[in-house]
Parts: sequence; C-alpha cells; structure tokens
Amino acid sequence: MTQRRVVVVGYEAAELLDIACITTSLEIANLHGASPAYDVRLASPGGRPVRCCSGLTLLAQETLERVTGPLDTLVVVGGTGHAAAAGNRLILGHVRRLSRESRRTASVCTGASVLAAAGLLDGRRATTHWRWAPSLAARYPKVVFDPDPIFIRDGGLCTAAGVTSALDLTLAFVEEDEGAALARSVARNLVTYLQRPGNQAQVSMFTDIPPPDNDLVRRTVDHVTGHLDADLSTAVLAARAGVSERHLTRLFLRHLGQPPARFVRRARVEAAAHLLVSTTLPLAAVASRCGFGTAETLRQAFVARYGVPPSRYRATHSSVNA
Repeated sequence: MTQRRVVVVGYEAAELLDIACITTSLEIANLHGASPAYDVRLASPGGRPVRCCSGLTLLAQETLERVTGPLDTLVVVGGTGHAAAAGNRLILGHVRRLSRESRRTASVCTGASVLAAAGLLDGRRATTHWRWAPSLAARYPKVVFDPDPIFIRDGGLCTAAGVTSALDLTLAFVEEDEGAALARSVARNLVTYLQRPGNQAQVSMFTDIPPPDNDLVRRTVDHVTGHLDADLSTAVLAARAGVSERHLTRLFLRHLGQPPARFVRRARVEAAAHLLVSTTLPLAAVASRCGFGTAETLRQAFVARYGVPPSRYRATHSSVNA
C-alpha cells in the first residue's frame, strides 16, 4: 500500500502544539491501522530547525524548497511567527506551488494567514483562532473569515481554528481516508473525543466570563446557567433584575454582545450538548432539563447551532459509550 505523503510546514516561532497534534495523531494512525498509512514530514525554509514560540526547537526533516509533489496533504501551522511567514515570498511561493500538487491543503490557527497571503483562500470561507479572526479579516478582505467553527472545509482547502482544533481536523482526515474505526482508535489513544463536528463553536458560553464590573449582568447570567429549565424569557429576567426589558437587552448587548434571548438559547443548547455526551438520558429528558420542553424543540435548536441533530452528535461524541 502506498503511503499518503503529508508535509507540515513550520517556520520561526511556529506553535509546537499545532505541529504535534497533526504529527502525533497520524503516527498513532500508523501504529493502529492495518499498515502505516501516512508518511509525515516536517518541512522548513532551508531545512533549518524550527524554533517554536514555546522556546523548544524541532529538527526539520525536509527542506521546503526541495519538496516536490504529488502530496496527499499539505498543512501550514500557526504560531506567533505567522505574520513574518505570511510576508516571506519564499514561503508563500512554495506553499502556493505545493498546494497545486496536493490533494488537499490545510492550515491550523494563524497558519490561515499564510494561505491567505498566498492567495489560496480568496473568495473562500475560512476559520482561524477566534482571537485573530478580526485582524486577519481586515488584512485579507477577499477571505470570508468565520471565527466560530472548529474547522471549515471549502473544497480541497481546510482551515482549523486554534491549536487543539488540529486534533479534530486530523481525526476527520483519518476517518475520511481510512475509516471511522481507525479514527475512533486514534481518538481513544489520544484520550480525546472522537471528534467535535467542524461547525461546533470554538468558544463555549460556559467559558465566557461576564465583565466583573457589571453585577446585574453577572447575576442574571448565573441565574440563567443555574436554572435552565425555568422560565427565562426576557420579561421574567428583567423583572427579576429589577430593570426594564429594554435596559436588560441594552446591558446584554454591551457586555455579552447578544440579547438575553439569544444567550439563553445558546446556554440551553450547550448544556444539552454536555448532557448528550456525558449521560445516557433520553432526548426528552435532556430537552426537559435544559428548558426546551420537547425533543423536537431541542432538535431544531441543536441543528441550528451545531449543524447535526442531537442523536447524531451523541452517537459520534459520547464519552459514556467510548
């Protein structure tokens, strides 16, 4: 069996985790598959060692300028050195060349800036780390940057969000190439979820902390997340906070960037996602606990948020049945 050639492009101040998530996942796939499926190489300009932004140094196995196709997969990683890499004509030229000779081209995190600077993302939808999405969108207006998804596929081009989203993208590649059974085996050995769907949000509302200088918003958020099965209409929340609906909406928009109703819906959907992967509760019970009332209402909200129905999400992500 011919191995799939995978080249990971590194550069000065690349992110070590971006590289490791890809290379380690594919090496585990080699160890647990019927035969080694991937030939994975780290390439750098001039074949020089890649000094990562963490301070650790990796030895490149290939000189970027000497790599020739055909390749199965070309991946450009991110890191604090991404802007310099995106301004390096040598790197851009060879990434552009190798992309033409690859079945698929991908980036992780701010590696999207290199693909964008090479013109490979023009007219396409792409993602990157949520913190960098606004600045990259401003710098590369021909690219439609969406900061929400874990990863995005647009034809033969794939872009992943921040750091560990490289795991999700690589698991998706393994499943596509070698089947779901091997992807599950790799995920178990990595002690991670099978894979999050690409359109799952990068940042959960449960990790978003309301500004500490607004007690009313914080108290309302605490009430919402602790009473998801209660009546959480804007009118009820405003009455409980002792303000008008209009004022509560104004405060939520200012401090959380969304109105109360949207925040409540997101909180309920993400709580449902957690219950689906961590319990064996029936869908109707999950819906009831999270304030949806019926399983159908939960299904509609779940598809709108994650792009897949609750049953499919549970089947592919459950930590109970892994």
